[in-house]
Amino acid sequence: MRIVRILLLLLVAVLLLPYVLTPLYRSGHPVSALMAWRTLKGAPVTRQWVDFNAISPYLPRSVVGSEDSRFCSHRGIDWDALQDAIDDAEDGEPSRGGSTITQQVAKNLFLWPGRSVVRKALELPLAMWIDFVLSKQRILEIYLNIAELGPSGQFGAEAGSQYAFGHSAATLLPREAALLAAILPNPVKRSARNPGPGVRRLAATYMARASAVQRCWSENRGF
Repeated sequence: MRIVRILLLLLVAVLLLPYVLTPLYRSGHPVSALMAWRTLKGAPVTRQWVDFNAISPYLPRSVVGSEDSRFCSHRGIDWDALQDAIDDAEDGEPSRGGSTITQQVAKNLFLWPGRSVVRKALELPLAMWIDFVLSKQRILEIYLNIAELGPSGQFGAEAGSQYAFGHSAATLLPREAALLAAILPNPVKRSARNPGPGVRRLAATYMARASAVQRCWSENRGF
């Protein structure tokens, strides 16, 4: 019984750790679980942290337009998008996905990839906690610095921009920013460096959404 109690205490500690760490991420340069795992395996990892205000504004607008159009208004979870994804799954249709940027930050920082029910159950309350503790700008800043944006271990806006276009994330043009957004969430199969027709179509769509995302910026003073 003592071993069981110790194991239960360890499990509780592991589950609570992300909630303890999240307030510490109001500052600093956190790394994702995938980045840490690749480093442990000796696989290449390229990431240079860039503060939010040093990134071309076209990139966060494109990413919000592509990944989470209601990012400014929800509290970590877009319940309507989540219900749509559940309905698609029940109808046997391809899922459009229901994860917000905040959920992806929760997954990337503390959890693991995949579509398991266990991971999703852990991810949902953690996303709400992240939204409660961190500002929208900080959540997006973290995401733009931990998202995988290249086929061989390029993480974050700077590494992705340097790989795809040969210049800094600070100088991304609207089309370049939209191309980076279009390769999410699979920069191995999709390329911003040599975009195929599908990636180019997505990029054009995200560029067209820029005005709506700009309104989101204007309505959120802390953003």
